[in-house]
Amino acid sequence: MTELVPTTCMRCAVGCGHVHRPVEQGYGLDVVRGDAAHPVNNGLACQRGISESVDPDADWLTRPLVRRNGELVPTTWETALERAAEGLDAALESGSGGEGVAVLGSGQQTNEAAYALGKLARGGFGTPYYDANTTLCMASAVTAYYDAFGSDAPPPTYDDIPEAETHLVWGANPAAAHPVMFRWINQSADDDDSELIVVDPIESETAEVADRHVPVSPGGDLDLARAILARVVETDRVDEAFVAEATDGFDALREDLPDAAAAAEAAGVSLEDVDRIAAALEDPTLCYWGMGINQSVNGTAASGALIDLCLATGNLRPGSGPFSLTGQANSMGTRVCSSKGSWPGHRPFTDPDHRREVAETWDVPRSRLPDDPGPGPVGIVDEIGDDVEAVYAVATNPVAGMPDANRVRERLEDAFLVVQDAFHSETVELADVVFPAATWGESEGTTTNMERTVSRVRAATETPSGVKTDLELIGDLADRLVPDLFDEDLEPEAVFDELAALTEGTPADLSGISYDRLEDEVAVRWPAPEPDVSAGYRYYEGPAGDDRSGDETETEADDDAAAEREESWSFPTPTGRAQFSTGEARPLPESTDEEYPLTLTTARRPDAYNSGVRARDDDPVARVSPATAAALVDELESRPGESDDEDDPAEYAHVVSRRGSITVRVERDEAIPDGVVWLPIHQPEVNELTLSEVDPRSKEPNFKQCAVRLEAPREREARAVAEASA
Repeated sequence: MTELVPTTCMRCAVGCGHVHRPVEQGYGLDVVRGDAAHPVNNGLACQRGISESVDPDADWLTRPLVRRNGELVPTTWETALERAAEGLDAALESGSGGEGVAVLGSGQQTNEAAYALGKLARGGFGTPYYDANTTLCMASAVTAYYDAFGSDAPPPTYDDIPEAETHLVWGANPAAAHPVMFRWINQSADDDDSELIVVDPIESETAEVADRHVPVSPGGDLDLARAILARVVETDRVDEAFVAEATDGFDALREDLPDAAAAAEAAGVSLEDVDRIAAALEDPTLCYWGMGINQSVNGTAASGALIDLCLATGNLRPGSGPFSLTGQANSMGTRVCSSKGSWPGHRPFTDPDHRREVAETWDVPRSRLPDDPGPGPVGIVDEIGDDVEAVYAVATNPVAGMPDANRVRERLEDAFLVVQDAFHSETVELADVVFPAATWGESEGTTTNMERTVSRVRAATETPSGVKTDLELIGDLADRLVPDLFDEDLEPEAVFDELAALTEGTPADLSGISYDRLEDEVAVRWPAPEPDVSAGYRYYEGPAGDDRSGDETETEADDDAAAEREESWSFPTPTGRAQFSTGEARPLPESTDEEYPLTLTTARRPDAYNSGVRARDDDPVARVSPATAAALVDELESRPGESDDEDDPAEYAHVVSRRGSITVRVERDEAIPDGVVWLPIHQPEVNELTLSEVDPRSKEPNFKQCAVRLEAPREREARAVAEASA
């Protein structure tokens, strides 16, 4: 009997341990289940993670491809690699300082592959045009963490979930996106002294089981957060001692707070809901948020406003705090390892000392390293056809995953495009060269979950014939384009050791982690500066030491008060204190009007993942309220002949924005507010509708709100004829 192979699931960012057993003959798995020995999930696992591991529903790439006479045709590895190297080298030669080539990475890579790709992009090519699809979902939270704490990543961990009494889930749906984590949240919220409050325009799966659902208007999050803080101040719920001891900037923020009632009205929320949340923050609170907050032109400001709520109420202790929920499996590892927004270990990108150390470690000239981290994925697309002549995309599908997708497609059609992926995707269809890559279930390495825990990824099966791992392919390209950048044998353990050593002394210190340690302990949370250290709650140092006199007449209350006074915090900010934010709301980039009267929002479905190459319906499903659907039917019935169309307007329609139109199946759903159209992020057509405007600081796109209308199929055809005639 073949042995069970322990690994870490890379379906989402919870980081559950799995055990896999391959079939005894042939290719595939016959057993996948949660790993009881893994300290993250202790045997729990979600059905989606198991089913996708056993049999991903996708069109697998099994041979390298090159474009000949307009068609992608199978070829040999040598031909594919040489063709890719020739095209990338020509672009590098034509560009200044590596600007001719853009590199797009992914939160689906192992730490080792992400590190190697960043080393190739920054240290090999020297390109400023390098980023990862994690910027599309997490950059606003990252920027807000840096603003507040001087460092990225949440202060809390999973260990804090059972200790929290208020679970405030804002702009996230962990019941669908993170089922195992949501089980812990729900279990804690079920305690007699605990509650679950959900802030979301949609009555999501998480909101359905909440103690209270607060239906904020789309884009109203910053207004609501400021209304709550204003009420915290007005009702004397500020933790003045914590604010005075550990923070800067609260007095200035307090003076600029809006009138609570006016801000609540702007957010579309009752003052009663505002007061309920303000009161709940008096108890130990974990505030979780996701892409509903981040994917906005106000994403950084709104993320900062949620952190402000935690700071003002003293919710920065074990059992509380601001907890951004990461979507992709290794988004955290990409942020630590890949050199996309900071050098490995969260080293500041422009700091000369850190740049020198990175260049010395990589044995490359400091002058080759780009001066800044670049314009973000949307900005990179803007440069294709101008500075950028070639694109190397690894484990990402920008044609489906980026906003204003028709424009992305047009830009990529103008570039020499190398795509490295396990599955056939919309981006693969445009490629000049395609590298078939192994999935995480066929690769060796490590991954980092959303609470900073590093664990092993192990191949459950051998890499199929005709397929290579991401790490091998990055090394193969580097050998042809930048010889000697990597050692001759690019082995995962050696790459991890180099990465870990480079993070020594940084806020995201991995130097105490090794493959041997992970073999013994299974998972280790960073910062881990020593072989026997695994971090817990960040920044909180607890009581500074019991140096009291020990007077036996001291009461228990006195003892508790003294312990409270001895708490201490330390932050890697210039002042050593946490910083309140100053972000102000920007107008949404596209308002509804008579021509486009509805607001589009997008979100995850429980049974699908990312851009949908692993699981996708034939037709996108647009969820709308019964009233919104009825308005479409009424409009059609008012025009003779329209209601007789064989396509029932209650079933099919076009969703139209200023950028595109897609056909959808309409589903009436009372969970959706009137005037809103909900579409899944997993369908590639959806981003033909969305906006490319970004948060000015994080460079994260405003995916969540744009103006659309619904049209029945015959109405759309008539409009097209009229436009053509004009």
